[in-house]
Amino acid sequence: MSILLKSLRFIDSDTVHELKDYVVDSDGLREYDAGSYVNITETIDCQGLFASEGWVDLRCLAGEPGEEYKETLESLGELLKHAGFAKAVLMPNTKPALQFKSDLLSLKQRTSEWFTEALFQVSVTKDNKGEDFTDILDLNAHGGYIFGDGLKPLSNPDRFMKVLQYLQKFDGVLFDHSYEPLLAVFGQMHEGVVSTRIGMKGIPNLAEEVAIKRNIDILRYAGGNLHFQTISTAGAVEEIRKAKQEGLNVTCDVSVYQLLFTDEDLQGFDTQLKVDPPFRSDEDRVALLAGLKDGTIDALVSNHQPQDFDAKHMEFDLASSGMIGLQTFLPALVKLSEEMPWPLLISKVTNGANAVLRTHDSKSAKFTIFDPKASWEYDGNSNLSLSANHPWMNTTLEGKVKYVINQGELIKL
Repeated sequence: MSILLKSLRFIDSDTVHELKDYVVDSDGLREYDAGSYVNITETIDCQGLFASEGWVDLRCLAGEPGEEYKETLESLGELLKHAGFAKAVLMPNTKPALQFKSDLLSLKQRTSEWFTEALFQVSVTKDNKGEDFTDILDLNAHGGYIFGDGLKPLSNPDRFMKVLQYLQKFDGVLFDHSYEPLLAVFGQMHEGVVSTRIGMKGIPNLAEEVAIKRNIDILRYAGGNLHFQTISTAGAVEEIRKAKQEGLNVTCDVSVYQLLFTDEDLQGFDTQLKVDPPFRSDEDRVALLAGLKDGTIDALVSNHQPQDFDAKHMEFDLASSGMIGLQTFLPALVKLSEEMPWPLLISKVTNGANAVLRTHDSKSAKFTIFDPKASWEYDGNSNLSLSANHPWMNTTLEGKVKYVINQGELIKL
């Protein structure tokens, strides 16, 4: 049984290939050779569609266990599939935190039937408090090799150093959302002209840059593998660029929405735009784009953080941070494609993200097929998340995933 995909463009990290016909069968996706006999059972016109290897998201959050009203594992699995992600790393900030082998084994079993391969960032400290370590070696024995405290920084330098040393026993990687909490106390948005104008307590770039510089110094001393998540400042980009040039084992990612908004967008006090790290200045946004282009930034992430209605519909300084970001990920890429080429964008959700995980199938079995020009209404009817905390809700978006391919099976979305 084979499906013929006519006039499809394939994008890889190097180029957008010319229109070709492809066939989907038990071997996955491959170019169609009209001269060889293939039993075609269905033909699909793919004019205007693009295909790539399945996408990888290094940072998303489920509400389950503990806050199922925000996002269940079932709803997250559907979101990831419809967003085109073949692989995703789930954060440990559930209630209770992902910190025991029983938690890890349960989540693996619960997600085993997903289209998306679920990986897990396992809590490195108990309850993600940055104090006592979890049983790192036992968790690794049951498949955990990505460790971190997710939404919270590992800000204690002694703990940070020891974790890097522990993880070297099995070539694990520390994921960290690095910032100095004491420099961000009571902060609500980026510290700058806009925060001063509207009277909002700011979070300075220094809070992130001090922590990143310190953590790179610790990495230089202790060795190991370090991945910075959701960097947001020009200074952070420069520090990580220098660390890579030095040859340290360091990688980083950026939230896709960090490249589309700035602190100027917060002048209306829209709580849907309250995120962590906060939207920075346009100068920072430009530096992040430059970091993507020169390879300093390895990956783009959705940073999908569902919040319920009550958590967002209150005064700005009391509202919770976070934004959902899976269904809007492709529309965000479409907006970014006005400033960056598609092969570069695709590389940040395929090869770049896989390099962070140090995993890549020699023969990919999952693919994403999408229409960058398809218009659709993002509203309560189309939203697949149990939460609706996104500023683009009730607007028309461009870009929709049409099909995903899994082990030779074409799934229409």
